[in-house]
Amino acid sequence: MRQVVVPKSLARVPALAPAEACLQLEGESMGTTWQVRVHAPAAAAGGLRRAIDETLAIVVRQMSHWEPTSDLSRFNAAGVGTAITLPDLLFDLLMRAQRIAAQTGGAYDATAGALVRRWGFGPDRTRLDSRFRIPDVAEIEAAGARGGWQRLLLEPATRCAYQPGGLELDLSAIAKGFAVDLVSRRLAGEGFASHLVEIGGELRGAGLKPDALPWWVALEPPETGARLDETLIALCDRAVATSGDYRRCYEDGGQRYSHTIDPRSGRPVDNDLASVTVISEECWHADAISTALMVMGLDEGRVFADRHDIAARFVRRTESGYRDSCSRTWADMLL
Repeated sequence: MRQVVVPKSLARVPALAPAEACLQLEGESMGTTWQVRVHAPAAAAGGLRRAIDETLAIVVRQMSHWEPTSDLSRFNAAGVGTAITLPDLLFDLLMRAQRIAAQTGGAYDATAGALVRRWGFGPDRTRLDSRFRIPDVAEIEAAGARGGWQRLLLEPATRCAYQPGGLELDLSAIAKGFAVDLVSRRLAGEGFASHLVEIGGELRGAGLKPDALPWWVALEPPETGARLDETLIALCDRAVATSGDYRRCYEDGGQRYSHTIDPRSGRPVDNDLASVTVISEECWHADAISTALMVMGLDEGRVFADRHDIAARFVRRTESGYRDSCSRTWADMLL
């Protein structure tokens, strides 16, 4: 069977001239791939690619914890009590991340970098080293004590972030979505209102296609052959992001460890959720909230989503296979 998800308010934009082709551009950035489909004259392809590359380069330069010279890495390496003046985009994203952390009670927390790294999912990829071992209780507590969103002090008037000592920021669960939004904004600013942007599986569709239809995207199942209804989403000035435990994980002693860390317990998530998908107006929000709901688990996550009018779809593992359920807002979008 097929599920069709259509947001209640589809934006209306003028139909494009038939002569405008649907250009498809693609490349690599942020440790993953990107793809853009945009209705524009063929002659605009070169300029659009440069604009996209420039935008993504800014994100990497400011927000990557993989790049030792990035602004984020500069903060992480700063000494106790250091005030770091941050560029506007990074500061803005940190303010948003802090709002989500407060709203979710720390289920999403951009300050959990030390925990992520100790579990082997940091930029040093220690889980791939034959000498890697699962952290013990003392190590988990020590890494957790270095984080905590309440420890991060941001001063809007000066655009300063204060390093309390040992705090490691990791924006991997929000920066891709933010980059999607920035690329979409750049394309719109260049005058190309109809486009679909995808970075590492996070997407935003803007405007309508020349046939007056929205951009249609299909959700990826947790694994090939999974018995789930095919789900198609109409993206018109909407974004969608999925958090799952099946893309980056490892096994040790028969135990499976996901890259999604619960900052509250200091451990990888251990519930029956395989993935959570969120639809929102902005991709950074869908990105962060899908991670938070994945951490919360089905029961807590669905209550949170319903309370905050979040369109969320939950896929869980059962003894009889995968099963999906959704929040009330998602259900209201089903045709």
